Formats: sequence, structure tokens, C-alpha cells
Amino acid sequence: MKNNFSKNGVITGCASSLVLLSAMVASSGVLAHGYLEVPPSRALLCQRGENKNCGGAQYEPQSTGETFKGFPNGAGGAPLQGPVDGKIASGGSALFSALDAQSATRWQLTEIRDRNIAFQWRYSATHPATKHEYFITRDGWNPNETLKRASFDSTPFCTVDGANQMPESGARHECVIPDSKTGHHVILAVWTVADTDNAFYDPADVNILAEAALPGGWSPVGSIAPSTPLLAGDKVKARAFAATGENTEYSVEVSVDSVEEGRPEAWSFKLAEAINNAHTLVRAGIRDEQGGITPVKGTNNLYAQKESGVSRYEVQLDMREDPGASMTISSLQPEYVLNKGRVSLAFAALTNRRMNLEATLFDEKNKPVGVVSQTVGAGDSTLTMDVRSAPGAHTLTLVGSTEDGRTTRQDTRSVTLTGEGADIEYDFVFPEGISGYAAGTKVLQPKTDEVFQCKPFPESGYCKQYSPSANGFEPGVGAQWQMAWDPL
Repeated sequence: MKNNFSKNGVITGCASSLVLLSAMVASSGVLAHGYLEVPPSRALLCQRGENKNCGGAQYEPQSTGETFKGFPNGAGGAPLQGPVDGKIASGGSALFSALDAQSATRWQLTEIRDRNIAFQWRYSATHPATKHEYFITRDGWNPNETLKRASFDSTPFCTVDGANQMPESGARHECVIPDSKTGHHVILAVWTVADTDNAFYDPADVNILAEAALPGGWSPVGSIAPSTPLLAGDKVKARAFAATGENTEYSVEVSVDSVEEGRPEAWSFKLAEAINNAHTLVRAGIRDEQGGITPVKGTNNLYAQKESGVSRYEVQLDMREDPGASMTISSLQPEYVLNKGRVSLAFAALTNRRMNLEATLFDEKNKPVGVVSQTVGAGDSTLTMDVRSAPGAHTLTLVGSTEDGRTTRQDTRSVTLTGEGADIEYDFVFPEGISGYAAGTKVLQPKTDEVFQCKPFPESGYCKQYSPSANGFEPGVGAQWQMAWDPL
């Protein structure tokens, strides 16, 4: 912007500048436009709770990293030359300054197992794009220093022309991560806006596990990881995908015909052999010093020639139900006695497989008043559930799933609670059901054994604002809990 200056216009010019500055400050929350969704940006993982102590970024991942366009030209954040060194992640905003912290362990890393990567953005207020660029930290970068221009390769490894058009959320930017990049890196995604002086700088913290391309034109496209034991009659399929979707020509399926073949290392080997027997442009196995690729009884890597069009594989297990699996509630008292609304309810479950069990006790209104989860082996197992409820008829529901997830069993029994109830009724044990909290909702705070009621509108909106890393409105505990709750 060009400003005209004259002696007669000094006061007017200053006033105009102040008005402009005020407008910029007032509208700072409005200039929230988008974030990198795949792989998830540093700020998005803050919102999801996987990154901790993120400041304002956990609430506004779409607002972070907006500043002047032009990275990486210039130094020190000169106008139209990108963010200031050391403040690349925050864009220089104090609200998001926590994102500028940098160490080898500070941020959650997203594993990258395929060098053919499709970046995706999510836009909350779209502007036309000049381009999208993807920079990556240089080989040998120091992960314990703040991010600067010198931390990154000076040229992007991938650029997508925006043609000054409105970008669409979820659109894929097909790129290839350079072969030299392995392990911990930061990918800086840059969305340059066409109709303002700004760009959005969104870092993603990644752990690159993908192999580099092999001699002879072989590129890694996935792996067959032996994980789950299979049963006779199960099937396992290697599904091939190209840039345009699934490529069924190169997909391969095998059946498990015996207990021996159901061992993870055995079915991995059988599938790898089947792939190699069916095709010449894709291979499965472990490479040797001579460049050969041979199947093994263990993890087999998958490789493809460019002519195949295959860019990745997914392994799909088709497991039949285990008809012999059983689970039942084997021991349950017909009556349990409450003491001031509480009781420790013990019962037994009988299984003939190793299972993940979850038991829930419901009151007469089908409100859950106790829950317990436990992994048990075959045989009789005792489970103990802490219950908070009132006297009356209750229903105990037990759900068990085999460890491989193929089979689920359920048993339901009636039980009566007698004795004395709690002094005050409540709707939920905090933070259960938090998305449904509204004015008048009553919750039991297990940390203090007190009941709180959500205040009327508009304060009731604070009742839903809770995460393990931001608990300011947690009833009876958070620093601002009295803004949202009334003690009962």
C-alpha cells in the first residue's frame, strides 16, 4: 500500500493509520482460513489433544501461521518476504507462540511410510491460491533449534500451481518426498493467497520411514506386516492403488487353508509368494545385496515399477467369525446394597477365549451408573465395578470381543440395588456425555465427590469446554469453573 504524505496531512495520516491498525487487530480472528489436514499439522494435533501445551493453537488451528508471503526470500521477516526466523510456526502471533518451541521430543510425529504422499488442506474461509509449496528440513538439520530459514532446503520439493482459483477442502496435492529424507523432519506447507499480501505457513512434524527407491527402478509401495493370527477359511488381500484409485489388476488375494498357514509369518510369506508369481512389475520380499527381492516368513516389503502405475498397497484381512467363542456372566448376586449411593459391584465372567470385556450397569432410566473394562484370559474372571446410583432395578450388560476383533459376544442380567441413595441426583459423571451438557445439566465431579449444575445461557456454553490439557472450566477444579457451574 502506498501512503501520500504532506505537512497538512500529518494528523489525518496518523489517524488513518490508527484506524487501520485498530481494524487489523479487531479482525485478527476473522482472518482464519485453513490448515494442513493430511498429514496433520502441528496445530491440528494440538486441537486433537495429541500435542500438549499449545496455547491458543488448540482452539484455532486454522488461524496459525498467517503472515507475509515470499518465503524463503529475505531475512528477518522483511515485508512480503515471509515469517521471521524463529517464528515460522506461529507467523509471529503471540497467541500462537507456543508453536515455535522446537526440540527432538516436543511434538508428536506422524509416520510417513510412502514417499508418494498426497497433501490435503482444510479451509474454513477460502481465498484464491497463487500456489501451494512444500518445504522440508535439510539433511542434518538440528531438531533442537528453533525453525529458521536455514533449517529448510531453500527450494520446495513440491509446488502446486493455484492458478488464482479457490482451493477446495480435501483436494489432493500429489507429491514425492526426496529419497535423502529419512527419520525426523518438519514439512512446512505454504499456502500463498492471491488476493492479500499474506500466506499461511503450517508445519507438520513427521517421521519418514519410507524406503528410498531401489536400483533397477523399484520404488517402495508398502509392506505386508504379519500382525494377527488367522484361522482356516480366512482370506488376506494385498490391494493395489494408483493415483486414480484402486488398481484391481495388481491386487492379489490368498486363502488360509490350515492352522499352520494362519500363523502371521506364514500368511505373510504366502501372500508375498503369490504376488511374485502373479506379476513381474511388482515384487514382495526383502532385498539382498545383489538387488534381488525374496519373500521371507516375516515382514515383506512391497515394490513396484513405474510402468505398473501402482503407488501403494494396503493389506486387508477378511476374517470369518469364530463360532466356538463363548462368554457369559457366570456369577452375579441378585442384590447389592448401596451406601450413600455407592457400591462396589463384583461379578464373574466365563470365557473360552482371550477377550476384551466391557461391562456397563444401567439404572431404570437407562443411564449408565458404572462401567469397567478388562482384558481376560480363557476361564473364570472376576470384575469389580464402582457404582454410583439410587436404589431400584438395574441392568448389567457385558460385551466381550476376541482380541483379534473377529467375534463379539454379549450377556445381559438384571440386578437390584437397595440401601440408601446419594443426597443429590446427577445426570453424568464428569466428563462423560460432555457434548450434551446444557443449562441445568447436573454432573458428579469424581475428583471432589461433589455435584455441580451447569449455569443458564450464555454461561452454559462454557460447560462443554474441556480437554485434558485445557481444563479451566472443569467443575470444582478448573481456575474458571465458577463461570460455568453452580455447586449443589
